[in-house]
Amino acid sequence: MIPPLIVRRAQELGLGLIAITDHNACDNASAVQEAARGSGVTVLPGLELQTREEVHILCLFFSSQSCRQWHDHVQALLPDLPNDEDHFGPQFVVDATGEWARTEERLLAASADLTVEEAVQGVHSLGGLAIAAHVDRPSYSLISNLGFIPQNFRADALEVTPRFVPSTGYAKWPQLADWPLVVSSDAHRLCEMQRRTLFRIADPKGSDLPMALRGEGGRSARVHWPAA
Repeated sequence: MIPPLIVRRAQELGLGLIAITDHNACDNASAVQEAARGSGVTVLPGLELQTREEVHILCLFFSSQSCRQWHDHVQALLPDLPNDEDHFGPQFVVDATGEWARTEERLLAASADLTVEEAVQGVHSLGGLAIAAHVDRPSYSLISNLGFIPQNFRADALEVTPRFVPSTGYAKWPQLADWPLVVSSDAHRLCEMQRRTLFRIADPKGSDLPMALRGEGGRSARVHWPAA
């Protein structure tokens, strides 16, 4: 996933807003932001946090400084283990052109010492958005790992996979009907990028996005669902 190619693919798909959320790190977000300058594509920095319960939480920020602050906090709560490249693959950090900058030697595919509730609270304290990732997946998800959505869970939305179909999904997980849902690409390859969630907003970098998730002030978030 090379920054200029990510931006080009976003333009081809007509995406005006994307987020870069590497696992437990945000080191590549600034490179994609730089590559996107003048392109018409807004890039939100973030990370995909793995909590103590092995639940994935998307942490999105409107400020690079806030994202870096959260990144540093998460890194301090990860186990200090070396990455096993034979098992997990190399962890590259690149510049805006896609050239190698460095290799992250510390294992990122681990759980931070944060509960899901602590994660959401921490993201909100820095003005970010917290979205429970791929909740309909059989692993690393809120429902599969906890068995339910906690009553005091204060995330901004839930993400479901592109395969989710409301007619069967709501029947299987009735709790989802009480939440704003989004579908994102969760792309690890350019060919996996998709255009599925439409936000009606004026400013992608401010309060419009959380307002859209809540359906307030004329803002909205609408998902294009697959046929049943």
